[in-house]
Amino acid sequence: MRRCALFLVALALAAGCGQQPPPAPQAAPAAPAGPVSPALSITDPHGRTVKLERKPERVVCLTGLCDDMLVELGLTPTATTTPKLLSRPDYLGAEGAKVPVIPGGFGGEDVAEIAEARPDLVIGLAGVHDQLRAAVEKFAPLWLVEVKSYEESIGYLRAMATLTGRGAEQAAAEQRFRAKIEQGRARAEAAGLKDKPALAMYGGTSIGVNTTDDVLGDFLSGFFSYPWPSKGGGFETAQAYSIEEILAKAPQIIFIQSFTFGPDARTVTDTYRNNPVWKQVPAVASGKVFEVQPELWASGRGTRAFGLILEEALAKAAG
Repeated sequence: MRRCALFLVALALAAGCGQQPPPAPQAAPAAPAGPVSPALSITDPHGRTVKLERKPERVVCLTGLCDDMLVELGLTPTATTTPKLLSRPDYLGAEGAKVPVIPGGFGGEDVAEIAEARPDLVIGLAGVHDQLRAAVEKFAPLWLVEVKSYEESIGYLRAMATLTGRGAEQAAAEQRFRAKIEQGRARAEAAGLKDKPALAMYGGTSIGVNTTDDVLGDFLSGFFSYPWPSKGGGFETAQAYSIEEILAKAPQIIFIQSFTFGPDARTVTDTYRNNPVWKQVPAVASGKVFEVQPELWASGRGTRAFGLILEEALAKAAG
């Protein structure tokens, strides 16, 4: 669009008519977000009902969405499993690094350590933490969440604000996020990004693609051309695109989440740097491949995370 605007200016000057190019599209103001009212019973975006005996003051987070919601509402988790997300400077920074970490693998967290935190509420991920319910609910309610769209992230934020009595903070956070979405759409349109195929992918021992059935892929499809449907089957099959298949779709922009462990671990970019097929991918050939932080892009599923992901994606793509 910028090239077209410059071309129109040149034509106007050559013709001596003084005509100016049309202004870039501006974001429409986001509709005001109203504060929710306090309550001890909510129904979340997936129809799960949560009933508490009192307002939760000690919340243990087993998933990044929980940390995100609490930070947006001006609260701090009692314990967490995503310390890298929480200690980012755009979350809690140094204060986040002080939050105790629950040990154990994802979905296999140490229940005794969770109990030791004396939580009023424990928040985990549906499909991952279901098996902890019987043990956790001996000492605290367990709320299992899942996000399939950013609108559901807003719904969870509102639900958490209802339980914690943080309606004013919720309204402000929701308003900021909705404004970012509208501004992002305008920026993407002005930069012509909706016509540029983009890809978000991840890798460790193997690579995968965030498809449009995945919340991150679905989110990015609102700002870029995003031709990555689910391939069906289980999780690994649905997102298993080979480098040859990636080349065939010719993405012009690639965002990579590299899950690296240990000082000698290699990023996806390093692993495939000399691969002859990878080199032919347009984004690779033009230097538009960006390593991004997994703690935000893979763990963050709340309104704060999506706002930050959007800002980073647009800045890198347009830069």
